[in-house]
Amino acid sequence: MSSEPALQVENLAVFHGQQVLVQDMHFSIPAGGVLTLLGESGSGKSLLAQAIMGNLPAGLRCSGRIGIAGEVSDAADARSRQRGWGRRIALLPQEPWLALDPTMTVLHQVAETYELVSHAAADGHNDSLRAGRSGARLLARKALASLGLPDAANCYPFMLSGGMAQRVAFLATHAAGAPLLIVDEPTKGLDADHRSEVLALLQTALQQGMSLLCITHDVWLARALGGELAVMLEGRMVERGRAEALLAHPQHAYTRRLLRADPACWPLPAAPLVTTPRPVVAEISGVAKSFGQQQLFSGLSARIHAGEIVAISGPSGAGKTTLGNIVLGLLQPDAGQVTRAAGLARTAFQKIYQDPAAAFAPTLSLRQSLNDLVRLHGLDWQRLDDLLARMRVSRTLLDRRPGQVSGGELQRIALARVLLMRPALIFADEPTSRLDPLTQQEVMALLVEEARQTGSAVLLVTHDADIVRCVADRRLPLRQGEEPA
Repeated sequence: MSSEPALQVENLAVFHGQQVLVQDMHFSIPAGGVLTLLGESGSGKSLLAQAIMGNLPAGLRCSGRIGIAGEVSDAADARSRQRGWGRRIALLPQEPWLALDPTMTVLHQVAETYELVSHAAADGHNDSLRAGRSGARLLARKALASLGLPDAANCYPFMLSGGMAQRVAFLATHAAGAPLLIVDEPTKGLDADHRSEVLALLQTALQQGMSLLCITHDVWLARALGGELAVMLEGRMVERGRAEALLAHPQHAYTRRLLRADPACWPLPAAPLVTTPRPVVAEISGVAKSFGQQQLFSGLSARIHAGEIVAISGPSGAGKTTLGNIVLGLLQPDAGQVTRAAGLARTAFQKIYQDPAAAFAPTLSLRQSLNDLVRLHGLDWQRLDDLLARMRVSRTLLDRRPGQVSGGELQRIALARVLLMRPALIFADEPTSRLDPLTQQEVMALLVEEARQTGSAVLLVTHDADIVRCVADRRLPLRQGEEPA
């Protein structure tokens, strides 16, 4: 194994105009080592990864020095690092769809990486071998099967659930075999079984000598990966040490607050006081849906009442997002029907997207998009300001485009956008998957409070059983044999 650090970062800073977003970054990752970054949404973790890759959003710049396997370059010289994409350094982005080509099938995308840029090990050495087309397809099929995705081979990205897209994106990135891999939230949106599978892949890669920079809100993943752990706050590292020791005995007050905010530690809420029957917002009657030969669900019936929170439960790929889209009228069921309360406009049914970028025009500033919404529907900008303040979203972020803010920041702005509409029903598809524990707790409390006060029904999709336990009034299961609760 090389004695050179896999990654060396010296005095790295990231700027937006004169504003400093990330500063004073000094760290190294040894060959075969791992550094995990924990921290609040918007603390600069993803910006740090993009600066290292040489892939900062337009309008941002960086300074300092970055060394990859002993080759040091000025941080501002992005091209020197871009030349090594796939072969020397690879990034799995926070939004899995950004790593996937919407025009290619899953099998084609993973196989193409094996065929064109994969570095396979031979006889225990890192000799460069390129798999032929048939061999690449075989490797891709085995890799998909290893993550429980054999039936996804002929699917296009838009046909995948968020959790499935995350696993496919990981495979497509990992197949390149780069010795340094940066993964941004690799387990978000995954159920416990698939989260363990991703962990196993990362651990296997580390055992084979790969070095890893992991950005996550998942304390479980940080503990399981071990190695070094650093906590970021407002663009700085406030605490760093061995993962086991830091998690057991955090020294910084922010780290202690972050760990206490894990959903497993949340108190159970008081049951809502209901003095009169709540009206039915939507009724699901005998609904069925299949994609190709795969039946997701059938004979599904339920009533969704105003002001209640119903969690749709089931493993990745069970059809949770599909069911929510059917309730919203974005998809038609194969059988059965959804009856929505009379007299409600189509805008009374709103969606918080698992991919928050889907809610905004990519070329407009967030302020312009929100201004257009307020003007079109005659809404109150002051209420929007109040919602953003509750979620600790800086007003300066609104002057950026969606691609220039973190996924967690965009997720909070998307939630404020939906709550501003005071809808009759909100389909919240993994609404806190990109948030750190502290912000997640605050945002879920706001969503529950708004639902109770305004009478909005909430269909909630989340893989976190502790969140379901603490906020949902009942569950609507999609796993065969599971009883509603």
